[in-house]
Amino acid sequence: MSEQTAIQPLYAKLMEKFPESVVMDERPGFGGIVVQSLNLVEVAQELRDNLGYDYLSSVTAADDFPEERLEVIYHLFKSVGGAPALLKVFLGRTEPVVPSLTPLYPGAELQEREVWDLYGIRFANHPDLRRILLWEGFDGFPLRKDWKEPLYEEDVKPYKSRWPEGKGERKELLNPYKDNVQYPREFDPSTWTGDVDQAMYKSLEISDDGNSRALKTDQLVVNLGPQHPSTHGAFRMAVVLEGETIVNLKPVVGYLHRNHEKIGERNTWLQNMPYTDRLDYLAPMSNNFGYAITVEKLMGITPPERAEYIRVMMAELTRIASHTMVTGFLLNDLGAYFTPALYALEERELILDIFEEVAGSRMMVNYFRFGGVARDVSPEVLKKIRHLVYNRLPRKIDELDKYIAQNEIVKVRCEGVGVLSADDAIAFSTTGPNLRASGVPYDVRRADPYSIYESLDFDVCTRDHGDVFDRYRVRIDEIRQSIRILKQVLERIPEGPIMAGKPQYLAKVPAGEAYGRVEGPRGELGFYVVSDGKPNPKRYHVRAPSFINLTSLAQMCKGAKVADAVTILGAVDIVLGEVDR
Repeated sequence: MSEQTAIQPLYAKLMEKFPESVVMDERPGFGGIVVQSLNLVEVAQELRDNLGYDYLSSVTAADDFPEERLEVIYHLFKSVGGAPALLKVFLGRTEPVVPSLTPLYPGAELQEREVWDLYGIRFANHPDLRRILLWEGFDGFPLRKDWKEPLYEEDVKPYKSRWPEGKGERKELLNPYKDNVQYPREFDPSTWTGDVDQAMYKSLEISDDGNSRALKTDQLVVNLGPQHPSTHGAFRMAVVLEGETIVNLKPVVGYLHRNHEKIGERNTWLQNMPYTDRLDYLAPMSNNFGYAITVEKLMGITPPERAEYIRVMMAELTRIASHTMVTGFLLNDLGAYFTPALYALEERELILDIFEEVAGSRMMVNYFRFGGVARDVSPEVLKKIRHLVYNRLPRKIDELDKYIAQNEIVKVRCEGVGVLSADDAIAFSTTGPNLRASGVPYDVRRADPYSIYESLDFDVCTRDHGDVFDRYRVRIDEIRQSIRILKQVLERIPEGPIMAGKPQYLAKVPAGEAYGRVEGPRGELGFYVVSDGKPNPKRYHVRAPSFINLTSLAQMCKGAKVADAVTILGAVDIVLGEVDR
């Protein structure tokens, strides 16, 4: 059953209540329900309160240029599983405005800021509508199709200067200094004195209500990062403190932003595969997986059975490698420097050995293809995986868990710290182990099965307290379930081809849209793509779990101590390549 067919009953219910406000998107290859901007909030409230769509997964936008129209696209799901509700709002290009959904779905906050930043669509009543990945003085909105960068060459690749002649040049070497920077009109950087952080500090809403405290103390703003080991990369937390207690917090991102999505819309479809490796660079196989199944939806192809088993094998090995690494570095954040991290990294290195033999690279694997995988897995590699799965990994994970779970200092520092309730986890669009540690049994592999997961026997791991310790326990539980999945895959993997048809170096992708998602180590990794039938995507969007999981960081940190903020961030488990893209 197609997604458009599945959404028909939902459309009928909305039509009954909002006959003048909703219509179906009837464009060939497209789907979803188009909502009038003025009625978006009440339609979304009906979906949440009466129809069960309590989980807003993705908010993004698209430019229909040369049409004078922008789109805002919402993917909503039920936390108990099932098909999505796809909503769209069509807006004009001049001063587009749409109501913010943050009062209903707080998890929309950072995503709406991203749409404002890159498309210039204003969200009315948003609590903190500032640029998020770019700086406040940036000129224009780079994901609009009519925006050109200073060293603009062509809209899509391969550029004529590089193919077929192959005369590549570094444009910045051909331009005088500063010519590759584009400033707004009447803006002089040499005389500008504005402080872009003032708006951010103001949004922290520092309170000076002395009656709320037994001891009168001043509130102090402290910046943790962006250059600090505890932030796991170039990331910053602006924190309001009373003494050592956190009153409020704002995550500040964008230090690694390279506009992955703009690059993705200039690449050919296949050229984007190695670019996905650079998102969550600790889970490249999962990134390949999510992008591959999304484009395959548009192409209407299904990989052979052996390829599906290989894909799941690589995805579960990736989950184990990622979870062991974050477990080791959580101890690093607690102050047990280096030794636990190195102990965990040893297991990850053995898994990367497998990736190197299979894909030719340890991290930047570029292994998946539309319709299968790039190369087969040899009997020798299967033997090594079997040894890891049946002998080494279960023993080593039990050792790691014993060292950590029974450590009194770990328990004191982690139990009851960074608590996120089940209702708040859903409202903030939290995903992955962070969501399941709050007691919500939502896993894309079960809620919306893909590949061969529906035929595999495994449990969705949950805990009940929603604190740092439970996030650690969920990841250890998931490693054991991944080992369980891998044993089934090793026993059942069939012989046969690894590609559906011949490899395509220039994929023919029919016009239309698709949203595909996988359960990566950090949660739901989604890709929203739009094709106009050309060799390059018209729209390429990444629903990055690391980015969206940061939305609930302030909620988890309020009332905690400064040292706890470092621990909480470590347990959230972000990768900055995926946050900033």
